[in-house]
Amino acid sequence: MGTVLALISHPSFRPEHDIPDLSGKIVLVTGGNSGIGYETVKQLLLKNAKVYLAARSPKKAAAAIKKLEEETKKSAVFLELDLADLRSVRRAAESFLAQETRLDILFNNGGVMMPPLDQLTAQNHDLQFGTNVIGHFFLTELLIPALTKSHEEFKVPARVIHTSSAGHTFAPGNGIDFVSLKGGPQRDAWLEEKGSITSTWALYGESKIGNILISNYFAKKHSDVLVSCALHPGVIKTDLVRHLSGWIELIGNAFAYPRPMGAYTQLWGATVATPAQITGKYLVPWGKVGKADKRTTNTKLEDEVIVYLREQIKGF
Repeated sequence: MGTVLALISHPSFRPEHDIPDLSGKIVLVTGGNSGIGYETVKQLLLKNAKVYLAARSPKKAAAAIKKLEEETKKSAVFLELDLADLRSVRRAAESFLAQETRLDILFNNGGVMMPPLDQLTAQNHDLQFGTNVIGHFFLTELLIPALTKSHEEFKVPARVIHTSSAGHTFAPGNGIDFVSLKGGPQRDAWLEEKGSITSTWALYGESKIGNILISNYFAKKHSDVLVSCALHPGVIKTDLVRHLSGWIELIGNAFAYPRPMGAYTQLWGATVATPAQITGKYLVPWGKVGKADKRTTNTKLEDEVIVYLREQIKGF
């Protein structure tokens, strides 16, 4: 069904035709060993970029890099990164900075979707918010010097692309219930009050609205050196939905688009769109500027989230 829908809806953006030659460009893709991340890395390699494939599992990354070599005749560089552990995030950033002085494009692509509610990060954060938001925020902060260096060398903004989702609309209340974000009695009470189904969707929504809020923050905070945008990649058939109940996964995949199309919008934003088109914006398939939930424009909430994130990464 996803293939049929894809044939009906013809994207105007085609990576193989529209992405310019990226020789000399340095790119980092989190979650690059599978799903949308893999397809993103593949297209970048085909256009001659030097790509760092950041992933948690060396074994899975090696398999992905081998397959990419077969498909593109180019090789990605493995960067070990566990976004659910802030110590790993720092090690990954330090490893990258030891190899490169600049970073031209950062894809904050990796993430988890609706894992069991008892799963937390190494620092006791909700696994989704910790991985999707805190880990990526910390990584971006650590890589600001390299992104700044890119601007200095090329006289054009570096780009930071945050993969969010239309699911950000499932966020509860004003967008973030902070008591839900860290393991402990308050979170347990929140989960019990919400119930398993409601809390599962609410936590996912919080992580995805968080992606948009940090994108907006970086767009404003570092407007002199980089472009930052968030996006909904589309309903894509990947293993990201593996934690969903069987019937939901079955229905979702029946109406999902093929995996390669999931990379289209973030590739468009990273390589083709002008800075003025996308910075501080929310992109939608297949390479267009859309409109996010109005709560993403709440500057008070954005400020609260940034304060919270800085508190969580303190000491790491």
